[in-house]
Amino acid sequence: MTTTPGVPPAEVVDLRDRGGERPAASLSPSRASDFLTCPLLYRLRSIDRLPEPPGVAAARGTLVHAVLERLFDVPAAQRTPDVAAGFIPQQWEELTREQPHLAPLLFGPEDAWQRWLDDEALAAPDPAAVTAFLGEARSFVDRYFALEDPTRLEPAEREVSVTCELPSGLVLRGIIDRVDRAPNGAVRVVDYKTGRAPGAGWEAKALFQMRFYGLVLWRRSGQLPARLQLLYLGSGERISIDPTEAELVATERKVQALWETIAAATRDGQWPARPSKLCSWCSFQSLCPEYGGTPPPLPPAPVTSSVKA
Repeated sequence: MTTTPGVPPAEVVDLRDRGGERPAASLSPSRASDFLTCPLLYRLRSIDRLPEPPGVAAARGTLVHAVLERLFDVPAAQRTPDVAAGFIPQQWEELTREQPHLAPLLFGPEDAWQRWLDDEALAAPDPAAVTAFLGEARSFVDRYFALEDPTRLEPAEREVSVTCELPSGLVLRGIIDRVDRAPNGAVRVVDYKTGRAPGAGWEAKALFQMRFYGLVLWRRSGQLPARLQLLYLGSGERISIDPTEAELVATERKVQALWETIAAATRDGQWPARPSKLCSWCSFQSLCPEYGGTPPPLPPAPVTSSVKA
């Protein structure tokens, strides 16, 4: 799902969650991406588990993903842009029913986030802002139809949670937007992105995520995915790769080495900041030494050496 800065919608249940039991060693594409982007970002999200204000882009991604998942619940002939657009307000209502704080935080006064942290009452969201938000979601859904014809598809799985355990004991996990299976048994992994396709030099990050998913499916089922496909609904572009066994073996080695680096950082308590253009979207600038801040003290070490990833 979308990794736009903000609250990762598939992983955050309570925005005020500041701690909790740390499970056995596991790694997801989003947490791996955090560490590769900035070790301090990884620490603040995965170890300190500090709250982050929700972002409009992340909420839009969650909404669009829900609409596209629901689209395949109706008969193929009914999978039209207008039918999909009709799901937008319905899915938004469901999302805000599950998270009643979301709309006030996104479309309320500037102090809404602090009021939320202080357990104070939130003001009602701005109706005009909500309407504009839903209209923008429609444009992303419409771009989907320029990339695929859903009347010709019958996904094997949607929003599927997948895991596998490597020989080292490291558990890889993730949520795949869609898995297609051709009549000949070939598997295609599809991921929707509500951002724009990456520019030159930034493709590797997106492809790493897809190879990560391909690796998990391969190790789980023994079948090499025939295609890994990204659909960028922000720019109406498609990126596809046909992975080889050698590529996924290399990905496994990279993931294992990355985990060992994370484990070393956990053991040594060293989480350096890594400045980049992405700092502009970071929720933790006030805690970052690169911006004059000071990270909070590390939480007490758990009984075991495992960390949440």
